[in-house]
Amino acid sequence: MQTDVVIVGAGPSGIFTALEMRRHGSKQKIILVEKGLAVEQRRCPKSITGRCVNCKPYCHITTGFSGAGAFSDGKLSLSYEVGGDLPTLVGEQRAQETIDYTDAIYLEFGADEHIEGISNTDAVKEIRRRAIRAGLKLVDCPIRHLGTEKAQDIYYAIEQYLLQQDVEMLFGHACENLILENGACHGVLVNNGTKQFEIRAKNVVVATGRRGADWLESLCAEHGIAHQPGTVDIGVRVEVRNEVMETVNEVLYEGKLIGYPQPFRNKVRTFCQNPGGFVSQENYDNDLAVVNGHSYKEKKSPNTNLAILCSHNFNVPFDQPIAYAQKVGELTNMLGAGHILVQRYGDILDGKRTWQKELSFSNVVPTLPDAVAGDITAAMPYRAMTNIINFIQAVDQVVPGFAAAETLLYSPELKFYSNRVKMDDRFTTNIAGFYSLGDSSGWTRGLMMASVMGVLMGRRLAEEEK
Repeated sequence: MQTDVVIVGAGPSGIFTALEMRRHGSKQKIILVEKGLAVEQRRCPKSITGRCVNCKPYCHITTGFSGAGAFSDGKLSLSYEVGGDLPTLVGEQRAQETIDYTDAIYLEFGADEHIEGISNTDAVKEIRRRAIRAGLKLVDCPIRHLGTEKAQDIYYAIEQYLLQQDVEMLFGHACENLILENGACHGVLVNNGTKQFEIRAKNVVVATGRRGADWLESLCAEHGIAHQPGTVDIGVRVEVRNEVMETVNEVLYEGKLIGYPQPFRNKVRTFCQNPGGFVSQENYDNDLAVVNGHSYKEKKSPNTNLAILCSHNFNVPFDQPIAYAQKVGELTNMLGAGHILVQRYGDILDGKRTWQKELSFSNVVPTLPDAVAGDITAAMPYRAMTNIINFIQAVDQVVPGFAAAETLLYSPELKFYSNRVKMDDRFTTNIAGFYSLGDSSGWTRGLMMASVMGVLMGRRLAEEEK
């Protein structure tokens, strides 16, 4: 099979690469390879079964058209300060201008026009004052909330547009390897479950998301693609009553706090805050279960959940940060018999595990009912656990009640994007014809910045055609 451009992965980066090429008038033949299903065919059976059934061959929440974006909380961060390190590569002004441009595209396809976190200036100042006193930095980023259920509608509309624009989509096809000849990339090797075949292309764009980060890391090592170990995030998903987070939820919707707690001074941050949301489970390869959070536009819970992530940077001789995080997750899964673990914050401080019956005594009723009560400290590394505990105590000074004894901590919350592919501001790598985008590239984190990287890639490919 021959094409001009093959895109591996139908997450935001891959989608917006194809979308921007067509919006710029490109007539090149584009093939989008995705091992999951079309967005309209993605169904998580948990809404019926009440528990995760560990779908095979891939988890519907993390895999398929739009990637994890279709089943995430669906928040677009509208500031270049949030979403990874792409601004350091392409420049802050260029990043912000492209965010604004990309946001307009989401609006065209049905995103809610309302923006969270841009009002109540005096209230924001008070929250910032508390954060400063607690030794934390507040990043008050404007948010456009798509909502988990609405995000699927928006991405379906984009999917149909791309099909109408003659973008060929191969669902249920897994990319197994790159085709390299004479130091250049000339295509990919694909398997559809019954046969293996080649797709030859002038340009290969790999945008496989966090789920594909470890696979891309192995490709980099095999083919000599210049890269370096980056940061891996290990943490927990915290759940409290909405009343505790009421002010932050109303004023900021998502208040991003960053700190460097003693004694280790590692970067610790909040991420993916979901007012009235639901804690969820995602399954990665090798049956690794990790925790996440969703927030719907209509359906609401009495709780707010958010991630607390501790960043780990490793030095020589260690160069396997993704494998390290996976081992932490596997150990936690082992303790939970394959399920997510949940523990009350007060029990952690008391040095005891949480028992299932104790959860029924609390004001905070878990929104992930099949999470197993236990002891997350038995699997979490000491450094990460110490950072998390000290960070929670600091956040309590900003949001009184956050460090209550009944606050729930779910584990493992892991973010796989540590392998960073080396490239210039036009995304040129040391392998001709090969490009890497989005969270798997190590340069972005989240829907908006991954979409932005796709837009910039699409422009480059379209311009080179002229």
